[in-house]
Amino acid sequence: MGRIATFVWIVASFIVVATPLRAQATPEASACRYLAGLIDTTSPSRPLFLSSYPTVESGPLHGAAYLYDNAVAAIALVGCGEGDKAYRIGSAILWAIDNDRTWHDGRLRNAYAAGVVANGPAKLPGWWDNTQNRWLEDRYQVGSDVGNMAWAMLALLSIDVNTGSRFRDGAARLGAWVMQWTDTRGTGGFTGGTFGHEPTPEVRTWKSTEHNTDLAAAFNLLAVRTGESRWRDQAMLAEYFVDTMWDPGCGCFAAGTAEDGVTHNPILALDAQIWPLTALHGAAGQFASAITTAEQRMSVGGGFSYGENRDGMWTEGTGQMALLMRLLGRTERAESLIAIIESQRSPDGGFYATSVRALPTGFVLDTDPSKPRHYFRLSHLGAASWAALAARGFNPFTMTKGLP
Repeated sequence: MGRIATFVWIVASFIVVATPLRAQATPEASACRYLAGLIDTTSPSRPLFLSSYPTVESGPLHGAAYLYDNAVAAIALVGCGEGDKAYRIGSAILWAIDNDRTWHDGRLRNAYAAGVVANGPAKLPGWWDNTQNRWLEDRYQVGSDVGNMAWAMLALLSIDVNTGSRFRDGAARLGAWVMQWTDTRGTGGFTGGTFGHEPTPEVRTWKSTEHNTDLAAAFNLLAVRTGESRWRDQAMLAEYFVDTMWDPGCGCFAAGTAEDGVTHNPILALDAQIWPLTALHGAAGQFASAITTAEQRMSVGGGFSYGENRDGMWTEGTGQMALLMRLLGRTERAESLIAIIESQRSPDGGFYATSVRALPTGFVLDTDPSKPRHYFRLSHLGAASWAALAARGFNPFTMTKGLP
């Protein structure tokens, strides 16, 4: 279950992508410097969320700061040696836990309004719809995926090393909220979280390999930082589920389960292959054939697509593979992938999400199952963050330059 905005099908009606399909071949600052620059241009020096799509000027993506993108950006900044800048994002995440307009139970939303945080409830993204003549909010953005909570935990723990226990305590609060989504069906693990508006959002009963990988890493790190065995127990639940998603016949991980919590989702997703190997102890050896599967079935244009469609290169996922190659000591392969990523520079100095105008994922929209989910060729914070992690060889699941 990929971390993709559920409303992207309507983006084309709001946005005209005027940039050419190939980025200008001019010298650019490093991905680390680009991320740092996004922080430097925002004043005063207070907590803030970064826009996930900084060049979008209208519509649902304008000013939307996805929690996942901001969490990965914070971790990347730590890896870049820019801990003071990561601190500002982490402080916004911590602030949002205590300042939701409705919830006071330790959860976060999937997205917030970009910019410096202000007094009062945390502002959520939205847009004015001229047809309906009213302000709208996206049901995915206001929901709470457990995978996004895991990345927020990782971001807070990446900052905790230098700044004290309040970030660690924030991660623990998020972890406590996630614990309610443990599942006894099938091989256990954690279900997807919530979707939609308060007061009664929908409960997602499917389970994601990607989300459970994130949770295993976050709970393991929380166990190390707190010394509390309960977090290790939660990590084991998530990791066991991920292990059972392995299909030795295809040398791949299933994307997760259907709503019944048992039936495997057959979609082949790149991050579901890469992240377990990067995040879980011993997985890079035990499940090494997932790399071969990705190379054979998802490679395109020198990089990787999101799935088997191979309609275009997914910059973020190519960065994920580049990082794994670097961590495995396959430096030449890592550098070749980083060169492909650099070819996807956008005019603002960032990185396009994909090499084509619209890249299908194989998933459908939660908001409209008749329509597919896509990544669009827009400058994307998540792509820039993974480019920085790959360049620095910094593992966001361990906060080191090594595998777990």
